[in-house]
Amino acid sequence: MAIYLDSAIIAEAQTAKELGWVKGITTNPTLLSKTDLPVETTLKKLAELTNGPVFYQLISSELDEMVKEGRKAFEIIGHQTVLKIPATIVGFQAVSCLSPEITCSVTAIYSAAQAAVAREAGAKYAIAYVNRATKLLGDGVALVREMASVLAGSTTDILAASIKSPEEAAASLQAGAHHLTLPLSMLQAMATNELSLQTVDEFAKNGRGILQPVNQ
Repeated sequence: MAIYLDSAIIAEAQTAKELGWVKGITTNPTLLSKTDLPVETTLKKLAELTNGPVFYQLISSELDEMVKEGRKAFEIIGHQTVLKIPATIVGFQAVSCLSPEITCSVTAIYSAAQAAVAREAGAKYAIAYVNRATKLLGDGVALVREMASVLAGSTTDILAASIKSPEEAAASLQAGAHHLTLPLSMLQAMATNELSLQTVDEFAKNGRGILQPVNQ
């Protein structure tokens, strides 16, 4: 399992790096539009801030242009590149063309059938927008569960995105997601629980540790 940062903001990527347990960074066209830096500069800086994958989503719609854009992203990011390619007929064609040379994911999957096609096209990741699927289909976690059934035993992993709460994140993992990608605020929320803070405070008030002086 891996947990990724979903952001293109350099400062957020730096904070995620300092957390120590965030294993990569996912971006999309909307996230990249939130920074004033050129896209190429942003991608290079993000790659410098993680040892893991950096996901870049293609915005071209024609097959030849998608292949060209994917190869350009690989030139910029290098071996850390994971291409995010939309779950469309042309998108699956692009995955088939690019996956032998560049790691690919299929994004915006809303059915188990699409997950099966992603697997056959050679995608390493099948991305489900969990919360958005709940709004559109009624149950995004059920979508993850259906995808997990179809992909069982394959080399295609499920990456759960569009997560709006720690509970939704945990439910996605329980349903069969292999990885999560979350905005910085949600990464921090996943690591925090009020009862944990209360317990730690009690230990601090009533206990002793190796760095505390012995009371005389």
